[in-house]
Amino acid sequence: MDINPAEITSVLKKEIESYDQSVEVESIGTLISIGDGVARVSGLKDCRMSEMLEFPGDRYGIALNLESDSVGAVVLGDYTTLEEGDTVKATGEIMSVPVGEGMLGRVVNAIGEPIDGKGPINSDTRYPVEGRAPNVLERQPVSEPVQTGIMAVDAMIPIGRGQRELIIGDRQTGKTALCVDTIINQKGKDLICIYVAVGQKMSTVKAVQEVLEKTGAMDYTIIVNAPASESAAMQWLAPFAGTAMGEYFRDRGKHALVIYDDLYKHAMAWREVSLLLRRPPGREAFPGDVFALHSRLLERSAKLADDAHEQNPKQYKAGGGSLTALPIVEIQQGDVTAYIPTNVISITDGQIYLETDLFNAGIRPAVNVGLSVSRVGGSAQIKAMKKVAGQLRLEMAQFRELAAFTQFASDLDAATLAQLTRGERLVEVLKQPQYEPLAVEDQIFIIIAGTQRFLDDIPKDSVKKFEKEFLQYMRDSHPEIGREIVTSGKLSEEAMKGIREALTTFKKTFSA
Repeated sequence: MDINPAEITSVLKKEIESYDQSVEVESIGTLISIGDGVARVSGLKDCRMSEMLEFPGDRYGIALNLESDSVGAVVLGDYTTLEEGDTVKATGEIMSVPVGEGMLGRVVNAIGEPIDGKGPINSDTRYPVEGRAPNVLERQPVSEPVQTGIMAVDAMIPIGRGQRELIIGDRQTGKTALCVDTIINQKGKDLICIYVAVGQKMSTVKAVQEVLEKTGAMDYTIIVNAPASESAAMQWLAPFAGTAMGEYFRDRGKHALVIYDDLYKHAMAWREVSLLLRRPPGREAFPGDVFALHSRLLERSAKLADDAHEQNPKQYKAGGGSLTALPIVEIQQGDVTAYIPTNVISITDGQIYLETDLFNAGIRPAVNVGLSVSRVGGSAQIKAMKKVAGQLRLEMAQFRELAAFTQFASDLDAATLAQLTRGERLVEVLKQPQYEPLAVEDQIFIIIAGTQRFLDDIPKDSVKKFEKEFLQYMRDSHPEIGREIVTSGKLSEEAMKGIREALTTFKKTFSA
């Protein structure tokens, strides 16, 4: 048998050329303990903070404690079938969630998986849950309003795009209702809404979803739901996931609003996770980083500068977008001095305080105008609203002062009595039924009627009837005034004169 070296060489060359052996390096560890959704894993030497870990059965976790001999992680989802000795893989990726237009109209859990039974979500883009907050150069001052449709808020405690406005109050004072009204009022506007429910009952979130579907608001809304039945880890993650979904729109020059309902339950979920990870407890058993938890969440809300994409071309696709935050904090017995409420008050740009006594007295929304404040102020209002809101704020302040002094007085002079009468009418004007937000031009018409003394001689219980019929009269007889306010954002002297004349004419035909 003749051996041909050239032939053997050519065969070997071919084999070497066609040889394809891809080498994969995996960081693998062993599960050494599991309980209450918290796992301890050994052997993951190169693991990073917030890295996703893969557990058996297509389950994932997040590395939170990096210790010398082990990694402490929270398991997302069901952990009951995991056992000691299971293999855990480090994915090398930071925790992220799916984002994009395909999320609109859907209900998802804290890791972006659909839970509404409408099939998979069409999204090929992911954002990290722990995103970077825009720096000072990438921001611009808040200047555009977020119209809530609630007169008391839009006139006296205005919210702007890119602002963080806290909604605070006892349970059952209408905090969620105020936010749902705000979402409904965005119909036909360019604001995308994300409602994050943390530790709520499933029935409560379902009721919100049904209201939004009935009013057509789900078309531009995403609901991120981490109910009380979910693990503490999922409840902790949900607000960060909702923020990442909002950042997708913000980074593309669009406008988004994210509602956190509520951050007290969120802090409690983080406390549970931290104590299970054996982190040292501080005040009220909360971990030392509970302030950082909420500040790094809320600082991501901002109005981006028009040239933000030039400042950071990697992250921002377009400038001028905004992410507005409406965090909710539930308090006990009106105590705003508790640990979590004071933390969130110090981070946000103002608060809307809802009071139990006002709610029980039938003044709804139960906004305490004296204790509520917006640190953005008139710059978050259109010029027309700014022009009329100042007088309303002044009248309400004087009324509150007089009401406090005169509750013990028996005989009052005519001027004081007139002031009290006008204040009572304005309180009636500021009452609003749930799920019926008012357009900004309608709010302006009613504020003018109240502050320009057209309601002073109308019986108190007929004020709402007057309001309803007058707004219908303005739509039918003077639609051009409303159109002018909407298109220009200003209230000209001519328009003001037209509104006064319309009020005079309408009052002659109105029967209380």
